[in-house]
Amino acid sequence: MTSTRPHPKPLPRTLMAPTAVVMALALSALGVHTAGGARADEGPGAPGGPGSAITPSPPVEIDADDPDLKMVAGAQLADAKVLDIKSVVEDLGGEERREDTNADVTFALQAEVLFGRDSAKLDGKANARIATIAEEIKKQDAKRVQVFGFTDNLGSSAHGDVLSKKRANAVHKQLAKDLDSGVAFDIRGYGEQFPIADNSTEEGRKKNRRVEVSFPRTDSSAN
Repeated sequence: MTSTRPHPKPLPRTLMAPTAVVMALALSALGVHTAGGARADEGPGAPGGPGSAITPSPPVEIDADDPDLKMVAGAQLADAKVLDIKSVVEDLGGEERREDTNADVTFALQAEVLFGRDSAKLDGKANARIATIAEEIKKQDAKRVQVFGFTDNLGSSAHGDVLSKKRANAVHKQLAKDLDSGVAFDIRGYGEQFPIADNSTEEGRKKNRRVEVSFPRTDSSAN
């Protein structure tokens, strides 16, 4: 069957010419060349690149006299402040960690490298590690040392409090043998408080079972 639908009539030439101009301008704005050329964002003709017809915009000039950039009348800059920078060094097994800040040095030793299971008695290897900490205390000429014990969250909280204090006392006694009597100690057992790792995993619990020894630093270059 032959269609009887009328064909659209061609637009008058007076209407086609402006439309073509508008389309050409739109394609030009999009960076498309209709005469077989490359797009403006391809190859050497990329914006700002060699052969590009687009000139990079100069940086925005800043008016130093702009009132929005000036302090209000009567305002003063705060005093200069030295930020506290922390350096953390941990051995590969995570058994020992050293933290240095501008003010303090902290050693954290996992309980497994100091004591037997559920014990507060130091073994022979533990004494050597504690002696190294004592040497650093001497080097810093620290006169006050904090020895804090911590446990994981297994067992009762009361048992953890007692065990952590006993372990802190044991480390304190060993440190005191290597230091002169002029050093004052602060010994505490915090039990399961202040965990540094996730108690839901054994790896995390190992890190939480620890004894920390902290003291002021005087030698800013020591580390």
